[in-house]
Order: sequence, then C-alpha cells, then structure tokens
Amino acid sequence: MAEVLEFRVPTGPGRTLLVLGLETDATEHALYVAFSAFGPLYSVRLHRNAAVAGPGYYALVKYYSARDASRAQLACHRQPLFQKSALKVCLCTRQRLFPQQNLSLNSHKCQELANHYLGFDGWSSRIVTLQDVSGFEEENEEEDSRAVPESQRCKYLCIQELTLPQHSICARGVGVAETPVDPSQGCLTAMRSTQKLAAQKALSDAFQKILLIVLENGKVAVEFVSPQEDLVDCLADEELKGLLQVTDLSFSQLNPEGEEEILSDFSMDGE
Repeated sequence: MAEVLEFRVPTGPGRTLLVLGLETDATEHALYVAFSAFGPLYSVRLHRNAAVAGPGYYALVKYYSARDASRAQLACHRQPLFQKSALKVCLCTRQRLFPQQNLSLNSHKCQELANHYLGFDGWSSRIVTLQDVSGFEEENEEEDSRAVPESQRCKYLCIQELTLPQHSICARGVGVAETPVDPSQGCLTAMRSTQKLAAQKALSDAFQKILLIVLENGKVAVEFVSPQEDLVDCLADEELKGLLQVTDLSFSQLNPEGEEEILSDFSMDGE
C-alpha cells in the first residue's frame, strides 16, 4: 500500500516510538544513529525518568513515515542496540483527542526530506525575486504604540521556484519576513538576515505544494498540488515581478503558520 507524505510536521498515530529502558549514558545522537537506519526522522527527544521509575531515560522518536516507524519498532524491540540492556520499544497508536496544528516544515527539514526521497540531484531551487517591501502597510492595521516604527523595521518578500526535473514538476513559493533593525548592528545586518529568512520561508512554501507517494517497493512518485487561483505558479518571471510592484499585498496571508526557521541552515548565493 502506498503512503503519502507531506512536507509538514508529522501528526497522527503510528509515527512515534516510545523507547523505554535507556541507561544513564544514553544520548540523542546514539538514538538518532540507531533509528534513522529505518527512515528519516523528524525528531528525537530524550527525557529523564520520573523519580519513582529510577535512574535512566526514556525517549520519543518521531518518523515522517508510519511504515518506517513500524519497521523500526519490530526490529528494535527487546534489542540492546547501543547499550548493554535490552530496550522496550512501543509504537504510539493513540490519537490525541484535541486537534493538532498541521504546521509546515521549515526549509531545513524540507531539504532533508527531499534529499532522502528524491536524492541530492533530484531537486533544485532558484530565487525568482527578492524585494524590499518595507514601505507597504497592511490595510486597517491597528496602531500599537509599543510597536517598532516602520522606519526601524526591515521587510522583504521572496519568491522561490522549486524544480523536480525527473518528475517534470515546477512549484513556486512565497515568503515574507520582517525584522527590527538593531542600531548596534546596523541596517546591512538586518537586511541580510531578513532576506535569508524570507528566502527560507519561500522555499518551505514551495515544498508545501509537493506530495511524496512512497510505494511498498521503495519507489517514489510525486504529485503537484496547488490552488487553481494561485497566480504565483502561472505567471512568467517578469509578469510576476510586475504584479508584485502594483498589487496591494496582504502579508498575513503570505505567512502561513509553520516551524521556526534557523538562519544558519540556509545560505544565499554570493556569500
């Protein structure tokens, strides 16, 4: 049976392992090495046992793929792995009663997932446009006396194009970033940081339009999903740049909720 993976924070049952019986010298790195052998990991979290349980740790290991999590549980349960005593590995199958946010992955994790399933040469990206939009203001924006004045803030909009040549797919994403200008660091530092953050958000947004369909034999199919009214994917580069210059953009709509971006995980051409 095929499994569909999105470039979003994995939710739902069957993707998380509870690892019990970890000794006091256990590390997240050792857990990552052992469990990543079965598929890409979203996260590894090591926690100290409660006082009543005695010394040691337990861990939560989250996979993107429920199939990978199931294979890891079967292979690692009652095995010592990297320590002397055997571990107890359980598959968490209970769904939370309250709704979970379906957050998009940050650009770094998007790239990790794409590299695993598509290969390092299976995708590429380029910046279509990167514009200073500090002069734009939201309509009906409420004034806040505590907010940093517009003249002391830096705001950039970026559009990135994601290409999957082997699947003949091209998707574009939009990202907007805004940061305050620290007088001690200067405008140039704020400008470069804001540009990087906008580029990261744009790349993550482009990946949201890609679905990975992983077959049982390990082969991967790719599907492109995008709203029909999304002009970003339809217009030529010059048309798109012109549209941005004359359109009153709603920046809140261009910033869907997602994971926090880490600037050190992204580099721009020319650095």
